[in-house]
Amino acid sequence: MSVQLLVNVLIGVALVGFLGYRQATWQYLDPARIWRTPMIMAIVGVVVLAQSGATITTTDVVFLGIEALITIGVGLTMGTITRFRTVATPDSKGRTIQSRTGWLGASLWIVLIAVRVGLDVLGGHLGAHLLTSTGAILLVLALNRAARAVVIDQRIPRGDRGDHGDQSDRGDRGDRTASGRTTRGMMVR
Repeated sequence: MSVQLLVNVLIGVALVGFLGYRQATWQYLDPARIWRTPMIMAIVGVVVLAQSGATITTTDVVFLGIEALITIGVGLTMGTITRFRTVATPDSKGRTIQSRTGWLGASLWIVLIAVRVGLDVLGGHLGAHLLTSTGAILLVLALNRAARAVVIDQRIPRGDRGDHGDQSDRGDRGDRTASGRTTRGMMVR
């Protein structure tokens, strides 16, 4: 086993441990940040891909499409299983809403990483070399985070209408506009 492979394995294990911890513990929710992170990753991913000058083959497009569909599905699932709670004492930024996906969210990260590695290996054997580029990895992660953000943005508990208990945990509350439409996050229904 080479030193580089050992370092990659250790980094991968540390990353899975960190992501598992973050998914399983309550974290303060910043609605702006859930959108900022995927946007930044997407911009950096596009810039890195453009600078690489890599030739994009049909095989690359097929494998990137498969990976995009899987990562979007996992992101939507992560957003759906996210739970919310309101804490009495705000943090230093005044936030009182916390969220987490729990161990199921952590296991979804492991599944996503395993699928990614599997597609990289299979794609590499079939000539899809763009999958392993930093830009492609950032774009895939941006898709995952954006899909998660779409669902969470619609489910963030807004205001206090006296609904506590199960509904606050499901994130079913929303503010109403003058026309009666529900507003949640950045989108209006």
